[in-house]
Amino acid sequence: MGDVVNLRQARKARDRRQTEQAAVEARARHGRTKHQRALEDAEANRLAQRIEQSRRDPAAGDPEP
Repeated sequence: MGDVVNLRQARKARDRRQTEQAAVEARARHGRTKHQRALEDAEANRLAQRIEQSRRDPAAGDPEP
């Protein structure tokens, strides 16, 4: 037979795990130097521009060829 599980305790344990995971992500995101943040932002912008330039469909304001 299976173990009896207290749902209140299970929910609290789940919430604690989620909170801890969010804290780990926040520490990783905010625990960087200004230079590291600038490099990551520049890389993200570069990738976004490359994706935008690679679009096959024309932008809404551009006339079609």
